[in-house]
Amino acid sequence: MGRCCRWLLWLVISVASGLVYAAEPAQIRIASETWEGHTHADGSGMAWEIFRAVFEPTGVQLDIQSVPYTRSIGLVQRGAADAWAGSYLNEVTQGVFYPRWNYDADQIAALGLRDKPIPSLDSLGEYRLVWMRGYEYQRYLPNLRQYREVLRRSGILGMLDMGHVDFYLDALTEVEDVLSTASQPERYRVTQLTKLPIYLGFADTPRGRTLAELFDKRMDSLVADGSLRPIFQRWQQPYPFD
Repeated sequence: MGRCCRWLLWLVISVASGLVYAAEPAQIRIASETWEGHTHADGSGMAWEIFRAVFEPTGVQLDIQSVPYTRSIGLVQRGAADAWAGSYLNEVTQGVFYPRWNYDADQIAALGLRDKPIPSLDSLGEYRLVWMRGYEYQRYLPNLRQYREVLRRSGILGMLDMGHVDFYLDALTEVEDVLSTASQPERYRVTQLTKLPIYLGFADTPRGRTLAELFDKRMDSLVADGSLRPIFQRWQQPYPFD
């Protein structure tokens, strides 16, 4: 076989192999912040169980990375991860792709001192708010004008106590975790506000879109036959697909 023919054969095999790889990834790299009960660093948690139920029966194995939330987004945008967990719909617009299906829903709650008025979605804009960096609640809740972002939850109670902010916004489980560290929890009130569907945000690449398409196809089936319901029951979380 001549050199030209061998080169053409190598090119055809390489292109074909690349197409197979793009169409049938054997692994999905998912980055996530560590959230109690959802995405533990050891691979346990409700969200990891959901993702395994979605992908592993198709032969796609999970490779998890536990990193801060904003870094998980950056890993996907740079192509160092295929998807990140915990995104709200269209939260990020550059270099990412969202599937049709969410995989869960956050119950958004406000934590504040008990002597503050009870907040509502309509009145939140009147108050000084704080939430974790990158969570972008101003895009999903109405009329928010006074807010700041922090890198760590450890100082939230102090900010409330000193009057630097009026309310801390987060998913209910995270709010309860912060409240559990208070020496006098009776001084605070938790107010549930609304639910926001949460998604995997995929890399906007052929591989990422292939995985997102697989995710939607599997979710079509798993929601239709109720296969995910026992996972939510096991972790004592409300089922978001009724």
